[in-house]
Amino acid sequence: MSRSRKAVVVILAIAAAGSVAALLLIHRRRLLIYFGPPQPVTLKGAVMVRSSDVDKELPISGVNVSAAGDLADGDTTSSATGYFALTLSPQVKAGRQILLHFRHPQFEPLDLTALADNRLYLIRMVPIPRPSPPETSLPHVVVSDIKIRYSIKTSELQSVGSIVKTFRVVNTSNVPCNGGSPCSPDGRWKAAVGSATLDAPGGNFLSNARVSCIAGPCPFTRIQIDRFSTGGPTISVTILDWSDTTTFLFEAEVVRSMTSDDVRFSYPVIFGQTLHFTVPAGAEGVCIEADVNRDHIVFPLGPQPRLSWASCTALVNPDQTTVYRCDLKPGYAFQ
Repeated sequence: MSRSRKAVVVILAIAAAGSVAALLLIHRRRLLIYFGPPQPVTLKGAVMVRSSDVDKELPISGVNVSAAGDLADGDTTSSATGYFALTLSPQVKAGRQILLHFRHPQFEPLDLTALADNRLYLIRMVPIPRPSPPETSLPHVVVSDIKIRYSIKTSELQSVGSIVKTFRVVNTSNVPCNGGSPCSPDGRWKAAVGSATLDAPGGNFLSNARVSCIAGPCPFTRIQIDRFSTGGPTISVTILDWSDTTTFLFEAEVVRSMTSDDVRFSYPVIFGQTLHFTVPAGAEGVCIEADVNRDHIVFPLGPQPRLSWASCTALVNPDQTTVYRCDLKPGYAFQ
């Protein structure tokens, strides 16, 4: 091949390579337009106490979670349920190894090598051993017959009376409809429409309403519009009558919403030296009733629960229920 032909081939090859590169660049830009830039990876998981007994793998809140090398968009902290979500920096590609740090003052530090992916990371931390209490020959104070007391505000409808009204639907039977309106359901006879309304007095509520035909040719009537079945401060009914005049009875109960404190009791679960219980959202006046050395005592629990015989914590779940955990202090024992 002559030099001139070689030069032409080289020029064509360079031009083709440039075209391919341009097409790839255009294709990449289109992908970015369609799908946007890659989303950062978020590592999700839960932190709990390491134990051979699954019932003692309690969630740990307040654990600081971070990534070495500033590969995350800041640190995060585990929630009351132990949940954490650590968002990695945008430059971290999926599948890359990340060194994670888990720190809590009451647990041994934990470092874990993880991958930037969507798996769930279950982290189990080892508690820092506490110094053993000094041995004593004195008998333990026994805590027994434990139950939880709290109150819930409940609303209920209380009947305070009734309200009644009679009304008529005036009509003449056997009059052809002749295409007029209203007519009987089959379109043959002239009909009439009658209605009645009931209003609850004093801002109350009407419930259990009923409508009954009490006089006249009742078989030739029907309820055309029902605005009473669901109750309310104002209710109404509309009747269609295609025979002679009929009389209806419209009645309802007058009810009032009453709020009261409903006192409830529950019982805790005890594992070893630890007591657990939960109360529903909205629970008020939470107390522990217990016999301490056979003396029945009521222990109110405030936002920061304190007991003479146990150290307690209260964690609020996402559904606003509250989980209590109480660890016995030295010198006390559950019966």
